[in-house]
Amino acid sequence: MLKTVRNAFKIKDIRNKLLFTFMVLIIVRLGSQLPVPGVNQAVIANWLQNNFGSGLSFLDSFTGGSFTRMSLFALGIGPYITSSIIMQLLTIAIPKLEEMQKDGESGRKKIAEISRYVTIGLSIIESVAMVIGFSGSGALEGGLTFTNIVVITASFTAGSAILMWLGERITEKGVGNGISVILLINIVANMPRDIYGLIEKFVLGESVVKGVTAAIIIVAVILLSVVLIILLNAAQRKIAVQYAKKVQGRKMVGGQSSHIPLKVNTAGVIPVIFAVSIMQFPIIIASFFGVQPARAYFWPKVLHMLNSQSWFNIKNGEFKYTVGVLIYMALIVFFAYFYTSITFNPMEVANNMKKQGGFIPGIRPGKPTTEYLTKVLNYIIFIGAIGLMIVAIIPIFFSGMFDAHVSFSGTSLIIVVSVVLETMKQVESQMLVRHYKGFLND
Repeated sequence: MLKTVRNAFKIKDIRNKLLFTFMVLIIVRLGSQLPVPGVNQAVIANWLQNNFGSGLSFLDSFTGGSFTRMSLFALGIGPYITSSIIMQLLTIAIPKLEEMQKDGESGRKKIAEISRYVTIGLSIIESVAMVIGFSGSGALEGGLTFTNIVVITASFTAGSAILMWLGERITEKGVGNGISVILLINIVANMPRDIYGLIEKFVLGESVVKGVTAAIIIVAVILLSVVLIILLNAAQRKIAVQYAKKVQGRKMVGGQSSHIPLKVNTAGVIPVIFAVSIMQFPIIIASFFGVQPARAYFWPKVLHMLNSQSWFNIKNGEFKYTVGVLIYMALIVFFAYFYTSITFNPMEVANNMKKQGGFIPGIRPGKPTTEYLTKVLNYIIFIGAIGLMIVAIIPIFFSGMFDAHVSFSGTSLIIVVSVVLETMKQVESQMLVRHYKGFLND
């Protein structure tokens, strides 16, 4: 990886793209520190800590700490990601959007433009909800006035729009997918602090044996998670495809062999993000009405069970609330199948193969091919979902059992590793193209 980066800086075009990307990321981090007028950051931070503890660490890691600081980029790129997912779902449900998607580059530009408007709309809704929700905690300087609502809502919405614009600029003029790269830098920004916190708690001040053992366990868990993620991203099932020979004019064409690569983790990190969002949503909404997770009364108990901070905690009879992890696992499996079903259509693949004279050896074209692809897909989706569960639950397990709280989760690690691998692939492909161009020019 270091060799690739070093070689990339030797090529002017790629070096300029990398420097542009770094410059934009510096702007992102600076914007994460800018305070929003009318918000008392200290009061917000105390209120969130008292009501949620580290329960919002998932959201905070996605915003690079901007959420707990209530800075300009407090919403992060969440609204843009949500709008992109909404548009992807609507493309399946609305025929006109489906036609746009199939209309080539112009159609995709129209969908992207609609996604931007949806992003702004979601940002406004989320901003207003946050302003009203936090007003009861005394975090608004001057109270819940019309001016405060407008100023704070405009600030948060503008911050989200700026991040969206910066992400698109990285995609256009920099390296990698801009939105993913911004998400990456936000997650990585808090990692040094979290790792130092673990070292301070479990290594420093302990005996040599305990300190060394704890350090080895911390490094081993992180490395194990990274290795599992790399394997999960790289794993795929290749389905062999044979194309029949046919006559075109006076030539015999076709007859070559190919394959359909089906990724084991077809849905990526989306199932975990959806699962966490659904688990956290009732807790956040209830908090605005003064209802907090607790071990007394029915609804607070339900919220306590949904809160991942209650899982695997063996102190004070808390372990029974670990039943919530079963709901979490079920949601991951459900969304893995759901998201794959709307992004990969076995029938469409089978029909395209049939039109091109392709077939899977031993499987008849048409319906049998569709059934075979569906069967294989269902099998590997389940394996991918199990892999996602393991990676997502490892940090939660250590957090509950050993009180090892960190802002980054298994989901964050999946995003970091995936984005780094994809970005390095893109850099390598650009270097390869540049090499061939230079060779041809010579």
